[in-house]
Amino acid sequence: MSSSGVVGRVSRSGKPAVVAHRGSSREAPEHTLAAYELALAQGADGLECDVRMTSDHQLVCVHDRTVDRTSDGTGVVSEMSLAQLREFDFGSWHPEGKPAQVLTLRELLSLTLDWRRPVRLFIETKHPVRYGSLVEQTILETLQEFGVATPPSADHSRAVIISFSSAGVWRIRRNAPMLPTILLGETSRVLRGSAATAVGATGIGPSIDTLRLHPELVDRAAAAGRVTYCWTVDELADVELCAELGVRWVATNRPAQVRDWLVGV
Repeated sequence: MSSSGVVGRVSRSGKPAVVAHRGSSREAPEHTLAAYELALAQGADGLECDVRMTSDHQLVCVHDRTVDRTSDGTGVVSEMSLAQLREFDFGSWHPEGKPAQVLTLRELLSLTLDWRRPVRLFIETKHPVRYGSLVEQTILETLQEFGVATPPSADHSRAVIISFSSAGVWRIRRNAPMLPTILLGETSRVLRGSAATAVGATGIGPSIDTLRLHPELVDRAAAAGRVTYCWTVDELADVELCAELGVRWVATNRPAQVRDWLVGV
C-alpha cells in the first residue's frame, strides 16, 4: 500500500495534516463535544479519540481506565453502564470547561461525518482491557452502521484505527482490510518494521520523544509503504522537525496553533 494510503483528501499538500488530540484539548476539556467542535472550527484535518467499553458494551471516549481525572465521579469505566457515566460531569474540571456529559463514539462519528468538509477520525483502542477483542468487534460494527467500515480504498477512508496493541491492529486488518491502521509505539524497536509488517499496519505512530531520537523512522516507514503519525506535537521546534522529516499526521493538543505554525514551514 502506498504511503498516501492514510492521507486521503484531508491534508494540505506537502505539509503534515493536523489531528486534534482528544479534541482541542489545551483550550477545552478533553474528549468532550466542545473540544471536538472547537477543533473542527479551528480547521483540524483529523480528530483523535480514545475509546473504552462500558459494562453494557457501549463505546465511550475516555482515555483513562477510570473517570477520576476527567470527571466529578469516581470508578472504572468498564464497571459502569453508559447511564451511570451520563450522571457525571466531564467538563467542569478544565479551567475553560463547562458541564458536559461523557461522549460516545457514535456521537463523535456523527459530528465528524456531518462536518462541512472531509475530516478523518482516528480511533485509539486501549489494551489490555476487560472486554478484549470485543472492543475491535464493536468498533467495526459501529463503523458499519455509519457506512464507513468498508471504504472503496484507504485513500477514501474516513476512519483510522490506531493502537499500541499489535493484536488490536491485527484484528482490524483481518476483518476490515481496507481500513487504515496505525501501530503506535514509544520505542524505535517496536516501530522499525517487523511488528508493523506482521500485523499489516498501514502506518506507524512514534511519540515525538521517540522521533527526536530516531528521525530515520520516517524514511524507513516510507520505504515500506507506510505513513508516520506522530504524537503529541505541541511545540514549534517539533512541528518543524515533523515537517522536515515528512511526517504525514501530527497529533496535537493545540490544533489552531500548529496550523498557524505550519503556514510558515
